[in-house]
Amino acid sequence: MLAVPAFAHHSFAMYDQTVTKTLSGKLTRFVPGANHAQILFVVVDAEGNPVMKDGKPKQFGVETGSAIAMARNNVTVKTMAEGTYIAVRYYPLRDGRDFGALAGMLVTCGKTMPKGGCTPETGERLIGDTFNAQ
Repeated sequence: MLAVPAFAHHSFAMYDQTVTKTLSGKLTRFVPGANHAQILFVVVDAEGNPVMKDGKPKQFGVETGSAIAMARNNVTVKTMAEGTYIAVRYYPLRDGRDFGALAGMLVTCGKTMPKGGCTPETGERLIGDTFNAQ
């Protein structure tokens, strides 16, 4: 199971907001929260195969806006079902752990990885560039 940081309401100083990265993954859980929700997933390559780390599938998590803010963008427990392929842009943690903060892009691609990977062109973009997770 992914060990994710436990957050109280906080600033986003722990994230390097000068850098954005993008990952694709297979959703393991969407965790709604009053202040911030979390998207937990196994990192996958463009064919949908798990990316390995230390002999195990690499687990990753991304903090988002509140469950209410996410629901306004059709991101809910129902739309973010386990096994859904996603692509997400995020700000990485400054300390390098496998966790980040949503940086304005969340794409869902259903239960089958599209040819060429999960991208805004092959999936449904739920969160756009102007979304602010803070």
